[in-house]
Amino acid sequence: MGTIVKPPPLNVEKSIVENALELTPLTDIGPVSHHPNGASCIFLTASDGPKDIFTNTRPLWHPPGARGVYGGAVIAQCLSAAQRTVHHSFSVHSMHCYFVLAGNPAVPIVYHVERVREGRSYATRTVQARQRGKPIFTTTMSFMKEGAGAGGKPVRHAVEMPEGLEGPWEEDASKGGAVESWKLGLVNEDSPDLSSRKIRRWVRARGKISSEGGHQAHLSALAYMSDSYFIGTVARIHKLDRGAGWEERKLPSATEKPPQSSTEEETGEERPEISMMVSLDHTIYFHSPRDFRADEWFLTEAESPWAGDGRGVVVQKIWTQGGMLVATCFQEGVVRTKPDAPRPPPKEKESKL
Repeated sequence: MGTIVKPPPLNVEKSIVENALELTPLTDIGPVSHHPNGASCIFLTASDGPKDIFTNTRPLWHPPGARGVYGGAVIAQCLSAAQRTVHHSFSVHSMHCYFVLAGNPAVPIVYHVERVREGRSYATRTVQARQRGKPIFTTTMSFMKEGAGAGGKPVRHAVEMPEGLEGPWEEDASKGGAVESWKLGLVNEDSPDLSSRKIRRWVRARGKISSEGGHQAHLSALAYMSDSYFIGTVARIHKLDRGAGWEERKLPSATEKPPQSSTEEETGEERPEISMMVSLDHTIYFHSPRDFRADEWFLTEAESPWAGDGRGVVVQKIWTQGGMLVATCFQEGVVRTKPDAPRPPPKEKESKL
């Protein structure tokens, strides 16, 4: 089933992404014990179990063809778990993550939060996501107290949002899924400098995020969306053949505007085919954690400054529709292509007697 207990009915007062990311504190169920073989067991008889341990309330989405559950859901649930352990006056400003193993959609995830540091202005949390006692994901987050950066002459700048972009197109909104997405295509598609090519899209959480969730729900929703189409930027700018082996993390039921370029059109040329594409790490810097709504449109722009040795690095900027830069993200992932098929040896000409 993918959860420890039977999921409750969906809360119609909350958005789809809030329901998808809901957590259950294990102190509400009972303590966790670990058998010698590494498996976790939940005892339902106690109410004074270990603190700061949570599990996914509902099954997590498994993208078709992917190795495991959608990584953005694990990122977001780790953030949600950590946010429950800090004072409401603190907001996350950075999050550094590592994907360790693919998450099995049939097995519940248990999130262990460690309170690393409690300071007047900053707090630090580490969260480890485990299945059957083994870590599948780990992240360290830093939280800053609201207003702690005030004082003195402000030092401030931000990259401006590109101008003259189309969309988003409200009338063509998708009919399902937690997120709506609109692709704007590949910028500088024909540039010989692959690092100058950029992928742009509009994205937002579908529906209205409840006031009950507070700013924390919008931060978790942004973290959820940040892993979509991320490492796949490397494949797009190299125009790799994304066949059956392609495992980019896509969000479900996303509506996209057809690209104006020929990036995905059949050109008749043979292109290297991807054999593996998975994320290794993921970093988010939240610049204005209380100044945006994740159910309103964001513009994302992704580019890759480097790829080599079977890996690629991608940088993603996220702006509100009004032009405020609210997050900068980084991701490194494995990007491997299939070896060229060996050519058959030339046929020998038959000798004539």
